[in-house]
Amino acid sequence: MSSKPVALILGSGPRVGAAVAKKFINTGYQVAIASRKATGGKTVEGYLSITADLSNPSSIPAVFEAVKAEFHSPPSVVVYNAAALTPPAGNNLFSIPVESLDADLNTNTVSVYAAAQEAVKGWETLAKDVKKVFIYTGNKQNTGIGPLLLTVTLGIGKSASAYLLGAADTEYSKLGYRFFYADERNADGSIKGMQLDGDAHADFFAQLASGEGEIPWHATFVKGQGYVKF
Repeated sequence: MSSKPVALILGSGPRVGAAVAKKFINTGYQVAIASRKATGGKTVEGYLSITADLSNPSSIPAVFEAVKAEFHSPPSVVVYNAAALTPPAGNNLFSIPVESLDADLNTNTVSVYAAAQEAVKGWETLAKDVKKVFIYTGNKQNTGIGPLLLTVTLGIGKSASAYLLGAADTEYSKLGYRFFYADERNADGSIKGMQLDGDAHADFFAQLASGEGEIPWHATFVKGQGYVKF
């Protein structure tokens, strides 16, 4: 087994994904990042970079195998940060092709299920005292219908994944496995939208990984404050 814990970040975008990867490697983790644009091999920052199409759930097991082959350990922390959306034509909700909704659901939910499935398989092989955490980058869309049709396929996926993660945390927290739907908000509780803060996510995800505090699966947080119940 690796002497250091391993974190896997699925969907390593330039804002949240990059900030989270940097935070974890700076706090003593070995870090793997996976995305369609990954370069393969090791990056200059020291990350294991894995090319993966997260719209294809069947690609997920190979990502976990690559992590284990490199670090001789499965990841104890898994962050799912990938997202996809297909906007409708104008105000016509049902103009979105079924095939597009299917592809977006794969990225936003089905691959989340596949990743959680692989995470649990790996956690079963780790020592009991190792923190085992799955974190999904969510938003407020699981709590109600937003005013914008632009992000409807994203909202469908976020809602479905929130239910999945809540069910998983309820079932597996008794084993010490935690599942979080992490939802950054403005201070008044409103949705952040495209104003997500990468560093705020990194700090909060590191706290979730450490097991500090009594934080529920629907982990709403505010920059500079951490968990805030809304």
